Amino acid sequence: MHVELYERIWMWAASALIVVFLGAIVVTAALQATMPPSHIETVDPLALDSHPEFSQPGVTETADGGVTAVVVAATFFFTPDPIEVPAGRPVTFRITSSDVIHGFQVVGTNANAMVIPGYVTQFTLTFDEPGEYPIACNEYCGVAHHMMVGTLVVRGGRP
Repeated sequence: MHVELYERIWMWAASALIVVFLGAIVVTAALQATMPPSHIETVDPLALDSHPEFSQPGVTETADGGVTAVVVAATFFFTPDPIEVPAGRPVTFRITSSDVIHGFQVVGTNANAMVIPGYVTQFTLTFDEPGEYPIACNEYCGVAHHMMVGTLVVRGGRP
């Protein structure tokens, strides 16, 4: 069978691209999936009861006028519940899980995070409107996942 030169060039080029793409997938999977980046904070999910921060989850004020809300997600609840924060001040959420992967979504806002055991999820938001906001777990975490809800209470004054 005779294959024209230009057809052979295109076949070799397509084969080379496939090899390059597969190589990129393998290298990325080997380097990225084996360990988290160095800037990710970790905790021992089995020792949260003795952890200096996560053994007493709650809301505290910071020196810069902000608020830190330390939250633990566990099957099938959030601690503390409700979480009470002031309106108009930055709230830094520091969340971890003691058992499986959970979600942390403050309904009606852009707060939406994945909570993974052994890692600390952190984000900061300012709530301008006082009120009650439902918190939902949006990652399937077991048979009672649909019942894993909490409440964020945004008050007009200090916590």
